[in-house]
Amino acid sequence: MSLIYLDYNATTPLDEKVVEAMRPFLHDIFGNPSSIHSNGVKARKSVEYARKQVAGLLHCFTDEIIFTSGGSESNNLAIKGMAYRLRNQGNHIITSAIEHPAVTEVCRFLEKDGFRITYLPVDANGRVNPEDLEKEITPQTILITIMHANNETGSIQPIAEIGKIAKERNIIFHTDAAQSVGKIPIDVNLFNIDLLSVAGHKLYGPKGVGALFIRRGVKPEKLIHGADHEQNLRAGTENIMSIAGLGMACEIAAAYLQNDKGQLLRLRNRLEQEILEKLPEVKLNGDPELRLPNTVNLSFPGVEAALMLSKMPEIEASAGAACHSGSEVISPVLKAMGVSDYDAMGSIRFSLGRMTTQEDIERVIPVITGAYKKLSGNRDSSGVLADHPEKILLTHYTHSLGCACKMDPLALQELLKSMPVTNDPAILVGFETSDDAAVYRINESTVIVQTVDMIPPVVDDPYSFGAIAAANALSDVYAMGGKPLFALSVVGFPVKILPQSVLLEIIKGANDKVAEAGIRIIGGHSIEDTEPKFGLIVTGTVDAGKILKNSGAKPGDAIILTKPIGTGIISTGIKRGLVETRDEEHIIAVMSELNNKAAEVMARFPVNACTDVSGFGLLGHLKEMVTGSGNGATILVKEVPFFPAAVDLITANVIPGGTLNNKRFVASAVRYEDHIPESSKIILSDAQTSGGLLIALPQPFADGLLKALHDAGILQAVVIGSFTEGTPLITVK
Repeated sequence: MSLIYLDYNATTPLDEKVVEAMRPFLHDIFGNPSSIHSNGVKARKSVEYARKQVAGLLHCFTDEIIFTSGGSESNNLAIKGMAYRLRNQGNHIITSAIEHPAVTEVCRFLEKDGFRITYLPVDANGRVNPEDLEKEITPQTILITIMHANNETGSIQPIAEIGKIAKERNIIFHTDAAQSVGKIPIDVNLFNIDLLSVAGHKLYGPKGVGALFIRRGVKPEKLIHGADHEQNLRAGTENIMSIAGLGMACEIAAAYLQNDKGQLLRLRNRLEQEILEKLPEVKLNGDPELRLPNTVNLSFPGVEAALMLSKMPEIEASAGAACHSGSEVISPVLKAMGVSDYDAMGSIRFSLGRMTTQEDIERVIPVITGAYKKLSGNRDSSGVLADHPEKILLTHYTHSLGCACKMDPLALQELLKSMPVTNDPAILVGFETSDDAAVYRINESTVIVQTVDMIPPVVDDPYSFGAIAAANALSDVYAMGGKPLFALSVVGFPVKILPQSVLLEIIKGANDKVAEAGIRIIGGHSIEDTEPKFGLIVTGTVDAGKILKNSGAKPGDAIILTKPIGTGIISTGIKRGLVETRDEEHIIAVMSELNNKAAEVMARFPVNACTDVSGFGLLGHLKEMVTGSGNGATILVKEVPFFPAAVDLITANVIPGGTLNNKRFVASAVRYEDHIPESSKIILSDAQTSGGLLIALPQPFADGLLKALHDAGILQAVVIGSFTEGTPLITVK
């Protein structure tokens, strides 16, 4: 069956009349609007006609419309432009806690430049209280920027009251109206608005074009310098084709506003009422009445939103706003409204549009209710979930991935500081050393090493996930110089969501991997969980005189890495369907590879320190080594092996939250040379799962160890840098 698009708040399709309005500019009218010949004059007339069309929708003068590249640029020009224009009058700006990043990020930037920003709270319905606004105004307040309607919940802000307050106090008022223009009536004069942002692709116009209403007498500092285009407020030759499309989209919106509003409201109410009636546990996020007519944001408790969407492939909707998709953090908008994390994780936004039909709504209601009932647990009489006929994609059943889901390293560091340190002489390695395994002396002849590791899925295939999780847990023992003896499994499994056959495949993958290591899983523990997790407690032995710690590196030691990095980024790409099959197969093979051969080779050389690269990334684990040893380190970025596909994904902004946490964690301990690109900084901090060993040994032995590793089949092992004497800082060259 055909797809049903219910994500109009993310973007809208082009109206056919908009396409026709844009078509002449592909071939016939190609002149520069600043040229005085006939082709230029035609282009100029087209731009000015579009300006009239936009002004007509907003009820303003044509000279109050400036064309931009979209809503984000309009917001930047409005907020930065007025902040810098009025800086000599004050430095205080008031906004809300639920603004789009195109506003909040601008405010964060201005905070760094000396401006003071007040973020107003919202009530449980997502609306600002005008009384709170009045209380925050000071003689230094120069700008108020509050969105008209929220992109996630659709809640409409009291713009008229805010505009009245701003006018009475002689404060400039800007509103981001990207979501409201074309859906509900807007009169900039009635609402006392001084600046208003428009995004073309939100009202059936093209992407990459927008407009900013600037009231006569208000003049922001321009941000793009060059020629005197757009009344000398926005340099750059006008994007005539897109401007013509935006103009037509505004004309259509003005003509059909009331009709569209009524149709959308009727369909939205049908969708909302049917779902809430059939699923009484589902909750509405947003104001029940003061809301955009096309938007319904619902929390499906106990179910992860991305998972539910994957179970409704015929419906295109959003787990939160499109600008946040792929992010594993709770929506700041829902947090500000006081929605619990439990409910927020199951939040889905359905946004309707001009092309939505009654038939569409009738089709999606049973799909949505059926998916939720299935995921919230329909088991047979034995209590076991029936097997799935379709292929299971494990990454769709978790909001986190592999070792990228570790606690924020800064938070963990603070937690460990509060832990009491024991004086038991039998403890040879404990948590205080930042090593990933503990070492305990039983008697003079017996020293045991033990580690525990548990991760959510990092790849889609259950068998491969089990193998990777086992290899990941075993790696900590190898990194300490130990030999595993046996393992216990640790299982978390969503029995209401996934059939037991999936768990059996995970365990089979783990069993085969530990058998490759020469040991067995001889017991374990399992709990019911909201997402699948698997790991091992591994017990082994180690020679008391050959324990490898983070803290043993010496100045001059070479640093050898045995596996490429970038698995966290690629795993995130796999979850989002952006990774080619060959790249997925490659990282599965690398992550499934045991570090036992590398450990066996390493044992023949005078290694001073070793760790495996996992959740804290290469730089995070190297930071532990320099801190423990009291030495510095230099990394040659061109020598570090990585998966090429990771760079492409970074360019597409596919980056795990754990990786960004790592980058912040190491910031105080790392110095990058000026030429190091941002992509390299991210890869060096990428949260790895079942990564390689990071080995420190005297430089004269480096070539011998490398040759031995290559002879053992570990072909990507390479020297990536060296330890240096002095301050425990990492220099990346």
